[in-house]
Amino acid sequence: MADKYIRQVAGTLTEIEATVASAGAANAGDIPALDPTGRLDPSLMPVGIGADTQQIQASEALAAGDFVNIHNAGGARVRKADASTAGKHAHGFVLAAVASGAMATVYLEATNTQVTSQTPGDVFLSTTPGLATSTPPAGTGQVVQRLGVATSATTVNFEPGQPIVLA
Repeated sequence: MADKYIRQVAGTLTEIEATVASAGAANAGDIPALDPTGRLDPSLMPVGIGADTQQIQASEALAAGDFVNIHNAGGARVRKADASTAGKHAHGFVLAAVASGAMATVYLEATNTQVTSQTPGDVFLSTTPGLATSTPPAGTGQVVQRLGVATSATTVNFEPGQPIVLA
């Protein structure tokens, strides 16, 4: 529940709940409140401020934290990135699980806070679809792509590198 404040409305002091998420112009002049995570909701930020995301249909089920590949299947679709084969390198990641056919919020640059078991340091795309590893793949035909830097066991700062297919 958002914090409340007192506001004069038509000459009467009235308790008003602060706005956690904006619906646009209807919330002009409102006082913002932090969401349950202690942060401002992205809808409260001006255009151009906030996470770089795209809404893209998932072509398979995705788990929270999966690194994903954007591909063309009659339009933009997203699937788990996979270093075991060329053409499935990572373009982004998802923070929430998504069913096949549903719209996924794909983060193109940001911190992936839904990963587990990471070792601080460089992180590479894994041959296990959707996952990251601290050890780059080494097999013929596999793809080496630096995904960014793990800053803890549960966070990866995603800054993807150019994928390289091994001979």
